Amino acid sequence: MKLEAKSLIGLGGVAPHDNPRAYHWQQRLHWFMVIVALLSVPAFILEESVGSRFLRTVGRGIDLFIFLAFALELAWMMRVTTHKLRYLLRNWLDVLIVLAAAANLFGWETEWVALARLMRIAVVGLLLARALGAMRDLFSPTGLPYVLGFAVISLLLAGAGFFWLEPTVDTYLDGLWLAFVTAATVGYGDLVPTTPFSRLFAVLTVVLGLSVLSLVTATLVSLFIGEDEARLRREMREDIKSLRRSTEAAISAEETAVKMELHHDIRLLRDEVRRLREDLRRAGVLADDAPTAER
Repeated sequence: MKLEAKSLIGLGGVAPHDNPRAYHWQQRLHWFMVIVALLSVPAFILEESVGSRFLRTVGRGIDLFIFLAFALELAWMMRVTTHKLRYLLRNWLDVLIVLAAAANLFGWETEWVALARLMRIAVVGLLLARALGAMRDLFSPTGLPYVLGFAVISLLLAGAGFFWLEPTVDTYLDGLWLAFVTAATVGYGDLVPTTPFSRLFAVLTVVLGLSVLSLVTATLVSLFIGEDEARLRREMREDIKSLRRSTEAAISAEETAVKMELHHDIRLLRDEVRRLREDLRRAGVLADDAPTAER
């Protein structure tokens, strides 16, 4: 069995030649599961809120929802798919997500918590990669506004995250400034993350900033390449039209020459037949009232 790149990272999806119902449910659940995975980011922030039991409870509630969503999605896909073992092997990451979420919920005071959080962060990154791979329109000339809108929203949310997690940030504008210099990897040094959680959030912000910058660059490149491709297509169409006209002209000239040559050969053949009749008539083999060849 040939291994695919997505299968190696646990995002293989439904195996080829499976039943149509499995493919249908995979498409229906894809974006919902991406949104569920994204919820792990606010859940992580809420769980690490200092001095607020209510926010930590909300974070744990989101964790419970994430666990139930992935567990039910895995159970349902195992029910509708035909090749159940192949589905588990191709989507081993989903199994790890369920196990990590369960360890986070039922081993809250154990050392598994850090591993579960890191697992959720990795899952968010992988699911974002799969989601971005599905959003091909972002890499088209018309996708630039969506990329820029996503960048602005991400920057605003990152500013709120730093304002929440970093004690040295007193205002939302300072958090927004710290988010910008972090995402842009500038690092002026006037504001820096000082707590472990704000530093971890800074790592996520850097990764997100580099990803968005790559998206913008790829979209701009596709814009220029699209213009060049459109120009090349126009030139190719003109070349094809010119070649077609030249071919038609050459064929027409050849047909004319062939027709003229054929008419000439027919005239020569008629002359030859007429001379042959005259010779036969003089020899007395052919009567005088025999029909003669027409010109």
